[in-house]
Amino acid sequence: MTEVPGSDAARVDANVVDPVTAHGEAAPTVASEPVSAKWAVGEWLGMVILAHDGDRIGKLRNVYVDVETDAPMFGTVREGVFARHLTFVPLVGVQISPDSLQVTATKEQVRSAPDIELQGEELSQADESALYHHFQQNYTPITNDSGRRLARR
Repeated sequence: MTEVPGSDAARVDANVVDPVTAHGEAAPTVASEPVSAKWAVGEWLGMVILAHDGDRIGKLRNVYVDVETDAPMFGTVREGVFARHLTFVPLVGVQISPDSLQVTATKEQVRSAPDIELQGEELSQADESALYHHFQQNYTPITNDSGRRLARR
């Protein structure tokens, strides 16, 4: 926990995502693992996703979390002129503002992400691995019945 200057000794937990600064102004915050319950990931649905340089990617449709930590790892957006293509976007390190989520990936990285066929609401272990590797994240399967690390929330 760190003290926020000028906040009359207000304390801020580094894992708490709080969209308002000590001075009452909206400010982007960075979500690192794990995201606090103070910001319910369900509230992110429908928010605009921006690439790291500010380019608009699309609106968040679903969130996939790590089954061991419950941290949001990936989201899906519909992209294309008629929003017919469902694409995965990494959410690790996302910057949160009141009306958008800015991710660390580029728009080109998102566009070139692997095409993944969902089986219900689940990804196969091979698809999870491909997704993690495309966005240069470590992937290790877990030892549960399915071997899958991600679950849709």
